[in-house]
This record gives sequence, C-alpha cells and structure tokens, in this order.
Amino acid sequence: MIAYVTVGANDIARAERFYSAFLPSLGYEVEEYQGDLSYMLPVEPGRSAVQPDFYVKSPFNGQSATAGNGVMVAFQAQSQKQVRDLHASALAAGGSDDGQPGFRNSYGPNFYVGYLRDPHGNKIALFSSDPNEPGRDE
Repeated sequence: MIAYVTVGANDIARAERFYSAFLPSLGYEVEEYQGDLSYMLPVEPGRSAVQPDFYVKSPFNGQSATAGNGVMVAFQAQSQKQVRDLHASALAAGGSDDGQPGFRNSYGPNFYVGYLRDPHGNKIALFSSDPNEPGRDE
C-alpha cells in the first residue's frame, strides 16, 4: 500500500495555488509544516487511511526541484464533469495543459482523464472511470 507521494517544488506559494485549486474538491485537507504542504484525506478516529497523503516539498538536499521523466501522480475524481471542472481550475491556478480531458484509445472504455503539469513541471492526472457514465464507445 502506498502511504504517501511527494513532489518537489521550488516555489511553495505557486504550488499551493495550483494544488489547492483542485485537491480540496477531492476531499483533501491541507496543512503547512515548516513551509511545506501536506494534503491529506480526513481519517475517522480508529480507522486507517485508504489513499495516500500527497506532499509538496522543497527538496531536502537543498538542490532545485525537477520533474521526473515518466513520473506522474493520478487523482481519482467522482465524475467526468468533475475531471473537466478540476482540470480547468488547475489551469487557472497556474498549471499547464498536458492533455485535455477525454477518453484515450489505449485505456478502457470508461477511463476519462485529463493531464496537467504543475508550475514546477510535475505531471498530474485527474481521472474518472465510473461505469455508470457514458463510455468512449457509447
């Protein structure tokens, strides 16, 4: 089980503007700790987290943050509409488009996804795969 995912950022304020444009809509709460950001899903007392936390941090070694080639973090949305809405919110908050929301031929018929780059170049996917929504071939 993945416990957490971390992406690096050189400008935490820009990163917070970007990630706070869509992660709260997915249920994440943000905490600041020593200048870095922790996005966590609320956990009921006595229960374990079911999804990983997401951290945005300045690199610990003091070097510049760089995006990993082939590295991507995907967040599951509740619907195709939410994918579109959150993609637009993230673009307005300083992200860049890396693939407009829609179906992709290489994935299943209900996998609806939009891709972004955060202000530091990290690749982010927002997806929905609800079988109760119209699929690619419908």
